[in-house]
Amino acid sequence: MSTNGKRVVLGMSGGVDSSVAALLLKEQGYEVIGLFMKNWDDTDENGHCTATEDYQDVVKVAEKIGIPYYSVNFEKEYWDRVFEYFLREYRAGRTPNPDVMCNKEVKFKAFLDYAMELGADYIAMGHYARSERDENGVVHLLRGLDNNKDQTYFLSQLSQAQLQKALFPLGHLQKSEVRALAEEAGLATAKKKDSTGVCFIGERNFNEFLSNYLPNKPGKMVTLDGQVKGEHMGLMYYTIGQRQGLGIGGGGTSNEPWFVIGKDQTTQTLYVGQGFHHPNLYSDYLTASEVSFTAPNLSDVPEEFRCTAKFRYRQQDIGVTVKLSQDKTQATVMFDEPVRAITPGQAVVFYDGQECLGGGLIDAAYKEGVQRQYV
Repeated sequence: MSTNGKRVVLGMSGGVDSSVAALLLKEQGYEVIGLFMKNWDDTDENGHCTATEDYQDVVKVAEKIGIPYYSVNFEKEYWDRVFEYFLREYRAGRTPNPDVMCNKEVKFKAFLDYAMELGADYIAMGHYARSERDENGVVHLLRGLDNNKDQTYFLSQLSQAQLQKALFPLGHLQKSEVRALAEEAGLATAKKKDSTGVCFIGERNFNEFLSNYLPNKPGKMVTLDGQVKGEHMGLMYYTIGQRQGLGIGGGGTSNEPWFVIGKDQTTQTLYVGQGFHHPNLYSDYLTASEVSFTAPNLSDVPEEFRCTAKFRYRQQDIGVTVKLSQDKTQATVMFDEPVRAITPGQAVVFYDGQECLGGGLIDAAYKEGVQRQYV
């Protein structure tokens, strides 16, 4: 593909990944414009705002590389399309994945629309993923070569139209190579540590943050046979398979640690059980909605197919059989072997070897035809 005169609007976060993406695209001959997205007002009680520092890093990197840079505010779009969804899911007792929705609705929709107004031919970010265009012009989304950093899980809801406009300059690199390139080029972000946690919470305490928006609804922590083991502050603070933060020692039928093995919204009950491999944590199939595929035509997607899938980030894929509804927006996903801690609200993502085929949002998990009480 000729890069001659092609304009790329690059989402720059002030981190090392998007900095090196800018460097590589410029070296490849693209006309690169850096665009810093402000999606959240993260000013803390002391008036400290990490977005201000991040933007200063964008400025340093852009000036060093020699590309123009701008800032754009997507706080309203983020609130309406990602944060409202995030709260709605927690209210329903599910555990959402805001990064999946942020890519679909903000980075590859609001940002893409804005970039097109700037005359972009393509957009790019610092994601660890690859794409390949076949002889028919169809773009295939492929895993990043750094297994530990591959981000196709979070990109699984992107459409063919979005992929047509996206470049992934870091997909063929290991994270260590990205840092080495940044050091070599003398970029200010070379040693900056990676951001962690939910993008709009940053380093803040998650439970404290959530309680600002949703009321606490305390209830009992109970075993499956009805023994009360303690109190919880609200089901929204717990996810299926969680061990930390229960405040229950060993004891019980064994000295094994306690885990969250179920939830009941109607009674505000948190079910707990002992042992990492507690049988209540295992399911043999799930149902999902909001299923979408990267293929340009839904008619190309069979109603039933074999592939591998993952149910959370950095998890090993397992073999599955997928059966789709008639309109192909809902799926039943049957596992080759029982899977631990399937979590409603998280993404199920389908793969064929290196290719990410698409995915959906998990609604419920089942064992031998009986729905697990996970919300």
